[in-house]
Amino acid sequence: MTDIARASDSFTRMLHAIDAKDWNGVRREFADTLDMDYSSLFGDPPARVDADQQVAGWRAFAGAFDVTQHLTGPFVVTGDDRGAVAHTHVRAYHRIAGAAGGDVWMVAGHYTVKLVPAGDTWKIAGVTLATFYQEGNLRIPEIARARAARA
Repeated sequence: MTDIARASDSFTRMLHAIDAKDWNGVRREFADTLDMDYSSLFGDPPARVDADQQVAGWRAFAGAFDVTQHLTGPFVVTGDDRGAVAHTHVRAYHRIAGAAGGDVWMVAGHYTVKLVPAGDTWKIAGVTLATFYQEGNLRIPEIARARAARA
């Protein structure tokens, strides 16, 4: 049986893998299908997506930054051995050195993460970001998308 108190570890491992550009590590933390909602940040509607497609999209976008750093915590986890929900605040820093307008874009917000048991661990089944505010160079996502398109 999985330990509910450790459910959030999967999300932390996934964020660390993004920051390390370890896309296989990101995929390991996901269930096969994900409910993703970044509508508060990018305006796209929530969607159910294939995990491999999600990783490919993040690989292109997040991989286009020189570096990222996701700082979270503490986590509040509720649920049982059938599923869990983890809540945490986040500050996500994204850097492109020499970008016109400044090197850093920071997103502050709150994550709600759905997790499902998978043997003796947990898998991420959904992520919702509630964006509080952004600071720094708000054009950096556009620069990253252009970099990804050229790659």
